[in-house]
Amino acid sequence: MHVRPLHRGDDFAATLDLAQRAFGPASAADDELRLAGAWPSVDGGRYFGALRDGSLVGRALFHDMTQWWHGRAVPMAGVAGVVVAPEARGTGIGRALMAALLAEIEARGYPLSALYPSTTPLYRSLGYEIAGGLYEVSVPSRSLRRLLPPEAGPAGLGGQGTLRRAGPPDAAQVMAVLGRCYAAARASGPVRHDLITTAHLLADQDLYNYLGDDAFVCYGWSGAEHDIAVELAVAATPAAARAVWSLLASHGSIADTVRAVASPADPIGWLTAEPDVRLRRREEWMLRVISAPAAVAARGFPAAVRASVPLTLADPWFPANTGTWRLTVGDGRGTLARRPGGPGDSPALRLGPRGLAALYAGTPLATLRMAGLASGGDPATDAALDAAFAGTPYMLDHF
Repeated sequence: MHVRPLHRGDDFAATLDLAQRAFGPASAADDELRLAGAWPSVDGGRYFGALRDGSLVGRALFHDMTQWWHGRAVPMAGVAGVVVAPEARGTGIGRALMAALLAEIEARGYPLSALYPSTTPLYRSLGYEIAGGLYEVSVPSRSLRRLLPPEAGPAGLGGQGTLRRAGPPDAAQVMAVLGRCYAAARASGPVRHDLITTAHLLADQDLYNYLGDDAFVCYGWSGAEHDIAVELAVAATPAAARAVWSLLASHGSIADTVRAVASPADPIGWLTAEPDVRLRRREEWMLRVISAPAAVAARGFPAAVRASVPLTLADPWFPANTGTWRLTVGDGRGTLARRPGGPGDSPALRLGPRGLAALYAGTPLATLRMAGLASGGDPATDAALDAAFAGTPYMLDHF
């Protein structure tokens, strides 16, 4: 069995066959969309295949992405499409594919990797851990027809509330707006695709895209249900948020319900007069810290938090992470520097790759200890780390 990057000259009919065997039948149009979405990864050398006796028995890819952590952008490799032929499952092909992807991800300098798991044992064995969710809000259209007035007065709205139609030529501007929105919210978890993938999204004939200086919304009709399905809705100012939800409310004469992938703290729950907004965690995603020093240096931290904490990390997959470190946080930034323990040091907190990923995503130390993902340290260490990494990570995109 041989794992290698796939190229345009390879047999991609075999990759579609694998996808159908793994995820169910697809129409010709769905297959075309799958291929169109795969080409950026193929051309970028990020689409790997496992071949046995010349036949494709598995494939996996990763997207070139950016993920926000406490409002700062961090390069991230989004793993997707991990598929093994039914007759080849249980033979180590999935692990071989993931090993090849992780080696390439490390070689390209990504500090982080994330994925949506269909099953977790393989990914946990490679150091991934549950980090956050993809949340969906559901609200009756009638509740959106009249949003509550701002208590602080119109002057507190800020920004512009004008939206216009957007298409593929607007991809770079959409990316810039997403970055501003995630930074303004000090968000943890949401991602942004590369330019080609963003333009591909904007070209989807079944989706309607609207763009403003401080907002972007992408939505479509939800089949026979006559509901509005919002793929992505973000805003950086109160005025922009009202513009987004007012645009969606304009469909209220036809659509009974608006269902939106959203932040768990989306303001819609505070904009409606009645408690009609329902929030659910639809899926979970996993995180892997590839380079601990780079991941800490890239992310944001609460500006008021100051901490200096000894850590001992053990990472069998990425030995460069293994060792004794000192995590220092201050002025909204962090560093992780190698430092042997001294006689006056507090006991070092001990983490493996799963515990490190969960801590990075804001999982409380009490939870990590109960799950067997952290040991050592002391109550002061726990309190400092909980304050530094606090957050409720979420994604708005599925990949």
